[in-house]
Amino acid sequence: MSNKIKIGISIGDTNGIGLEVILKTLSHNSILDYCTPIVYGHTKVASYHRKALGLADFAFNVINAPDSANPKKPNLINCWEEDVKIELGISNDTGGKYALLSLQKATEALVKGEIDALVTAPINKHNIQSDAFKFPGHTEYLQQQSNSNDVLMFMISEDIRVGVVTGHIPVKDIAQSISKEQIVKKLVLMNESLKKDFWIEKPKIAVLGLNPHAGDNGLLGKEEETVIMPAIQEAFDKGVICFGPYPADGFFGNGSYKQFDAVLAMYHDQGLIPFKTIAFGRGVNFSAGLKIVRTSPDHGTGYDIAGKNLADPSSFIEAVFAATHIVQHRREQEAMLGNQLRSGGKITETQFDIKDDAS
Repeated sequence: MSNKIKIGISIGDTNGIGLEVILKTLSHNSILDYCTPIVYGHTKVASYHRKALGLADFAFNVINAPDSANPKKPNLINCWEEDVKIELGISNDTGGKYALLSLQKATEALVKGEIDALVTAPINKHNIQSDAFKFPGHTEYLQQQSNSNDVLMFMISEDIRVGVVTGHIPVKDIAQSISKEQIVKKLVLMNESLKKDFWIEKPKIAVLGLNPHAGDNGLLGKEEETVIMPAIQEAFDKGVICFGPYPADGFFGNGSYKQFDAVLAMYHDQGLIPFKTIAFGRGVNFSAGLKIVRTSPDHGTGYDIAGKNLADPSSFIEAVFAATHIVQHRREQEAMLGNQLRSGGKITETQFDIKDDAS
């Protein structure tokens, strides 16, 4: 049996660009040097997209379970039996229904340990809603399914890493949703992930303010003084090397983010607008803090270009490699811990071959 990392892939909205970027990614044979991909979908749906792309030479190895996967080929598991009507570029209930079926099957395998990580193609957060899915997105669903206590939406790339305190909530609710406890939790999660998943020995984290000019000494808001600064101090006392709060505009504008291993933003757009400006097309959404490993590309369903062979697979490729690297880092760390415990010695950070900065 191959020890190669098994990467499960959910197909996302069947009418979007998910299967296009998946097929383009798996057409690169180099992917198979690093992992064994297993797509959760259906052969007929995949064939429809394959023909639309003109990938005549591409073929899946169809299997019934992950343990039958061929490590030298892209694999596919059929998650339903009926035919599916594909309407490229259209948001409808069909696209959401089969996106959910794919996600459910892949998540079930992930939680059981049948696959090592999950890369999710984009869903439409509206048409996927049902009795089985009442979540703002993938992250919250996977948090529940894996029984994880907390999760950090962590956007990662070679150039920048950004996490957020509040995720998919209305702007009017942001200030009241931010507390010292929440900020401390996210900082601790980010710090642990940087060490465990990226092997950065002593991560340095920047924390952004909530208000313009980080409150301007209280003139433009009190949250920096009453909530964010106390949270930074408490996290620092817990061993997290963190600094701030910094005004978001100048922080990104003058390149200060380059001096830190990661940045904690207070809300979605504050962090994701600069991240996507800097790393769009190469960025990856990583759900840090989960008991399982999940990544996704930094783009959406792309209805406007679906079926036109215009979708760039770069971000999806990066998501597959990121998932593979994170699993490998965790495996190596667990092996080192196991060996050390069996030998009766003590664990110290210096025993790990941790790099100062690694993606």
